[in-house]
Amino acid sequence: MPVPEPNLYPPFNIVRLSHVELVVSDLTKSRAFYVDTLGLQVTDEDSETIYLRAMEERGHHCIVLRKGETPCARDLGFKLFDEESLEKAEAFFRGKDLPVDWVERPYQSKTFRTRDPHGVPLEFYVKMDRLPPIHQQYKLYKGVKPLRIDHFNCFSPNVDESVAFYNELGFRVTEYTEDEETGHLWAAWCHRKGGVHDMAFTNGLGPRLHHTAFWVPTPLNIIDLLDLMATTGWVSNIERGPGRHGISNAFFLYVRDPDGHRIEIYCSDYQTVDPDLEPIKWDLKDPQRQTLWGAPAPRSWFEEGSLFEGAETRASLMRAQPIVAP
Repeated sequence: MPVPEPNLYPPFNIVRLSHVELVVSDLTKSRAFYVDTLGLQVTDEDSETIYLRAMEERGHHCIVLRKGETPCARDLGFKLFDEESLEKAEAFFRGKDLPVDWVERPYQSKTFRTRDPHGVPLEFYVKMDRLPPIHQQYKLYKGVKPLRIDHFNCFSPNVDESVAFYNELGFRVTEYTEDEETGHLWAAWCHRKGGVHDMAFTNGLGPRLHHTAFWVPTPLNIIDLLDLMATTGWVSNIERGPGRHGISNAFFLYVRDPDGHRIEIYCSDYQTVDPDLEPIKWDLKDPQRQTLWGAPAPRSWFEEGSLFEGAETRASLMRAQPIVAP
């Protein structure tokens, strides 16, 4: 299936990804990971929930940690341009026979919850409570110095279908991996905000959340985080990296939180705002697509992910296999 042409006039205007909610089993352990180790800032917390933001963000939160018995991922949040976009979005999802439930969300304006055709839970809103800027309060910077949430990556049982649907929503493909034998997509990177991606899709049992990524200032911050994790009891939570992706050109590190939710630490990708920017194609068997330096990813990176609450998974029919580390 060819990559669809960019849809420059979608039915409603998504500005960017906004936030994610993760169910975690132990808030104390999760706080130690996300706040004390990664360096995210607490904006509110109680015995059941912790709200966090990164250093450049003015919105109240980019990640919500909610205590629960079974760890999982809940909604992926997206900010819309205006109230008219919110109304058009509701009509779009109802027109696709997808659920639309208006929900109350702390610190957010009118919000509705839905799912994409594979079952990924999504929520859309226009306004979130604004907080004072802290990006120049350098005394607050710690851990990996996270600046902002950057993207989500989801396992999809059919990447062609995922790309086609999100293309309708105005997401533009920047890079993709194609299986040369079948011509089908094995993975794709799609954006709204002008980076390489807000949403990416990886072939596999899905829907599941593969990872949530945070942008940091420099590769040296990633090195600092590795030293910190290695000497504060988190060394076994380092999964992959550091390295530089061929796809996106980003310097990366993948770590796992206490419940196994995967977090990517990420910097140095490139600008993609031109509406006529051609997507970059990669062969699945090219070792440099995973890591520019040629190092393959571990098997866990292709097989493990966070279940979405209330979503039924199905296996991909695609038999193509990437290069996997021994």
